[in-house]
Formats: sequence, structure tokens, C-alpha cells
Amino acid sequence: MSRTSARGLAVVSATAVTTVGAVMGVAQAGTAPSAGDDQTAAGDATLLADIPEGRQAQVQTVALTRQADTQAVAADAVARTSAEEAARKQAAEAAVAKRQAAEEKAKKEREAKAASGVFPVRSSYTAAQVQAIARQIVPGGQFQCFSNIVDHESTWNYLAVNPSSGAYGLVQALPGSKMASAGADWQTNPATQIKWGLNYMNVRYGSPCDAWAYWQAHGNY
Repeated sequence: MSRTSARGLAVVSATAVTTVGAVMGVAQAGTAPSAGDDQTAAGDATLLADIPEGRQAQVQTVALTRQADTQAVAADAVARTSAEEAARKQAAEAAVAKRQAAEEKAKKEREAKAASGVFPVRSSYTAAQVQAIARQIVPGGQFQCFSNIVDHESTWNYLAVNPSSGAYGLVQALPGSKMASAGADWQTNPATQIKWGLNYMNVRYGSPCDAWAYWQAHGNY
């Protein structure tokens, strides 16, 4: 290959992509080439003329191949970004579904346990343990109202006794023996007292929240 041919090949290879891109840009924009574009095209034509005819097609093919490779790399990057975003979205949705399933399972277990009436029997219970039992028996939307009443009546002490009236237990049943309808262990089992108290509030007032509204107005229920 002559020095002139080598020079032409190197220069045209470096500029062919720019030339093709410029021509494509003009065609896409729908505008006529400017005087500067004419001069660039003329210069490129001169460079191509410096290359033997057998090499011109090869040089143009190399330039177009490089342009196609660049476009392919860009397309791959966009595809990877889209795939990563889809994977993140899918993982987030899976995590939400998993959490919801776990919450639903726990809820059903609490409801089943409350329905069966089976709770571990202890020799004594802390206030926190009594509250945990109540959460499994009292419906979620009514628990806070139920808790407000118990807070005022006994501060969650299932052995509480009113020294004046003799009212007994968490909900201060008067007399305490009323709670025997919910279980013979009413004196020592907070679950029995909670069941009786919930039933009492539902029957007499409609719900624990209705009972709490009455308590707020009268100071008792």
C-alpha cells in the first residue's frame, strides 16, 4: 500500500462515521445542508478520491460497522438498565407480598387461638402478658377502647378488688362471680375475665367503643 493510500485509509476511517452521522442528521431534521456541510462533504469526497477504488467500499464498510457497534452498545446499556429496574420492582413487590402473607398468617393464628379459647395457664401474669392475651381476643378495631376501660378500671391487674364495692378483676365485674359464666377460673385467669368483659360490653352497649363512649360521659359503665 502506498503512503498516500495509507493516509487516506486512516483519515477516512476516522471521519466516515462523522460524515454518515451528519448526513443522517440532516435527513432526519428535514433541512437542506448548509454551506459548511457542502464543504465537509467536498473534503470527504476528496479524501475518498485519494484511496484506490478497491479500498473505498472497504473503508466505508468499516465506518458503518463502527457506527452500528456504537449503537448496539448504547442499546445494550438501555436494555440492562430496563432489566435492572424491572428486577428491583419485582423484588419490592415480592417483599410486600411476603410481608402481607406473614401478617395474614399471624392474624389467622391469633383468631384461631382466640376462638379455641386455649391460652397457656400461668401461676401469675404480668400486665404485658394480660394485654397480649386481650389483643388475641378483642377485635383489632375495638382493642384500644377496651384497653381504655381496663386502664381506668384495674390498670390491667386481673386480681384487682374494689375495697368499697367488691368489684373484681380487669373489668371490675360486680359481683365478680358474674364472670363464672365465662369460666370457673374467673378469679385467676385473665383470659376468662377478658372474654366475659368483651361479651358484657357487646351485649349491653354494642361494642367496647360504645362502652368507652358511655364511660367517658358517666365515669363508669
